[in-house]
Amino acid sequence: MANFAPGETPIAYLGVMAFDWITLQHRAHREFARRLSEVRDWSAPTPNTDWNVTELVRHVTAEQQWVPHLLEGKTIEQAQAEIEPLGDDLIAEWNRHSEAATNAWADTPKNASVQLSYDTVTVEDYLKEQVSDVTIHSWDLARAAGADETLDEELVEAAWTIFEPQKEALAASGLFADPVSIGDDAPLQVRLLALTGRDPR
Repeated sequence: MANFAPGETPIAYLGVMAFDWITLQHRAHREFARRLSEVRDWSAPTPNTDWNVTELVRHVTAEQQWVPHLLEGKTIEQAQAEIEPLGDDLIAEWNRHSEAATNAWADTPKNASVQLSYDTVTVEDYLKEQVSDVTIHSWDLARAAGADETLDEELVEAAWTIFEPQKEALAASGLFADPVSIGDDAPLQVRLLALTGRDPR
């Protein structure tokens, strides 16, 4: 990887970078697990105004529950029928479903198709979406838990290449808060978070 000062990676360079998304998936899950281990108040608010820490962790863990089923080629309905409610020990549940998802990603051809709720996409596109989602939620959890908020630099770069081209769609989807106005000279992590409706300042 080229050496640029933090926050100064040229956008054109990011657009042509080839990321190892399997390696990034492992790293994103480690980032989330590290913040999860520092949670002390499960009712604390998060940057996702509709969720407290418990609800945030349940959301991210539940997303991992779907991965093995969908990568096996099941439909949404078939997968839903096999997914069981999460237990109360959310750290154990995260560890269990993170491992299952990680193994499924490693075993599935990246050019295979997978049915999601909104479309049928390649496994690689689903993987990129999941890595980016877990990366953003790692920051949410860090902010809520008072943990280290600095995200892995390559994860930030990779997530930017996924979210930035979709900025208009993100704002219109209702899945994210409105983008936060931030200067173009801000560090890339700050711009990424702002793009997804988070104000890290």
